[in-house]
Amino acid sequence: MNRDKLLIVEDDENLGQILKEYLELKGFATHLARDGEEGLSEFNKQDFNLCILDIMMPKKDGFTLAREIKLLDRQVPIIFLTAKSMKEDTIEGFKIGADDYVTKPFSMEELLLRITAVLRRSGGMKLEKKTSYEFGKFIFHYDQQLLEFDKQKQKLTSKESELLRLLCQNMNQTLDRSAALKMIWKDDSYFNARSMDVYIAKLRKHLKKDQNIQILTIHGEGFKLVSLT
Repeated sequence: MNRDKLLIVEDDENLGQILKEYLELKGFATHLARDGEEGLSEFNKQDFNLCILDIMMPKKDGFTLAREIKLLDRQVPIIFLTAKSMKEDTIEGFKIGADDYVTKPFSMEELLLRITAVLRRSGGMKLEKKTSYEFGKFIFHYDQQLLEFDKQKQKLTSKESELLRLLCQNMNQTLDRSAALKMIWKDDSYFNARSMDVYIAKLRKHLKKDQNIQILTIHGEGFKLVSLT
C-alpha cells in the first residue's frame, strides 16, 4: 500500500475532511491542518512527501505558508488549491515553487492523478528532516541547539538555532530576509529586523573560528551562508 505522507492545509472544514478521507482510502497517510499557522507547525513536527495548500486562508495565506515551507525544505512538492482562476495567481504560485495548481471546483479523481504525477516526478518517499548539519569544520546539532567545532561545543539560543538552521537549509543560496523574519519573529517589522541583525552578528562571531565559512549580507535581499573551500 502507498504510504506517502500528505499535509493538507484547508480552512473549509467540509472540503478538508472530504479530501482527508478520500486520500486515506487511496492509501495515503494524511494530516489535515485548518489554517496556515497550524500547517507550518505540523510541517515543523513531521516529515511529509507532499503538501496540498489552499491559497485563501485565515492567519496565514497559502502563498506565505509555501514560502516558509520552501525555506525549510526546498525539495518538498506543493500543490495549490484555489477558488480563483486568475493567471496572476498561477504565476505567483509557480514562482514560489509550486509543482501543480488545481482550481476549485475539481474532481477527486483529477486531484489524485495530479498528486500521483507530482510524487512520481519527485521520487516518492523522502528522507527524514535533518537535525544535524556539517559545514566547514563545524557540526550544528539543531535538535540540541549546539554548534560543535573541533570537539568544543557552543550552546546556542533558540533564535540563533532557528536562524542558523534556515541558513543551513539554504546553504550557498540567499535566505530571504523578510521570509526569515516572518518565520522566526512572526513579522518583518523594523524592530525585528534590527533584532535579526544582532543575531546574525552573534552567529558570525561563533563561525569566525573557520575562516572558510562566512555569512554574507546580500543587500536588499537577505543573507547567505557560504563555504569558501
